[in-house]
Amino acid sequence: MKNDLKNIKLYAITDSGLLKNKSLGEAVREAILGGADMIQLREKNASGEELRKLAKEVLEVTREYNIPLIINDDPELCAEVGADGVHIGQNDMDIISARRILGNDKIIGVSAKTAEQAVYAEKNGADYIGVGAAFGTDSKKDAACIPHEMYSIIRNAVSLPIIAIGGINKYNIEALKGLGINGAAVISAIFGNENIEGNSKELKLLCEMFFDD
Repeated sequence: MKNDLKNIKLYAITDSGLLKNKSLGEAVREAILGGADMIQLREKNASGEELRKLAKEVLEVTREYNIPLIINDDPELCAEVGADGVHIGQNDMDIISARRILGNDKIIGVSAKTAEQAVYAEKNGADYIGVGAAFGTDSKKDAACIPHEMYSIIRNAVSLPIIAIGGINKYNIEALKGLGINGAAVISAIFGNENIEGNSKELKLLCEMFFDD
């Protein structure tokens, strides 16, 4: 799965708080059917056994479709449930420690806001870089927007796939065209209303139109 990361166009990040009448597994299935290439389990209000159950529920779905499941901020849970990788932020566990826990076969994504952070992540074994916030977002209220030219700067500094994140939706995604981005990570624009499959399908088409291979 690691070899296919440059082909990740639409990266769906979960938030079960947005769901009304669906289980998280059902929602993830619909996102995949609509075109999501990778799923991240990011459930800020769940912990311990609840988070473990959600991870296993979602993993069962992603395995069915051969889609990578990434766990947010928790290498230990990733290793325990057998997920495909982890995503860590600048204030989370260092990538060197995460790689020590997970070994070389798991995917590790790292958040970056600067070229220096991205270069450090690449040198220490990251598999992709999550860069943002691209736009203002309610999902992470403390996430400051970066100037869009920073995507091009980071693209010129690293060879890893770059995933844009932060407030991306069908109305603003075109503003990220031509910046060397490989794909978009999306939360509310996928899971924020009932038509999850339709949301994913629409966003996937836009990602394929605007982002690099």
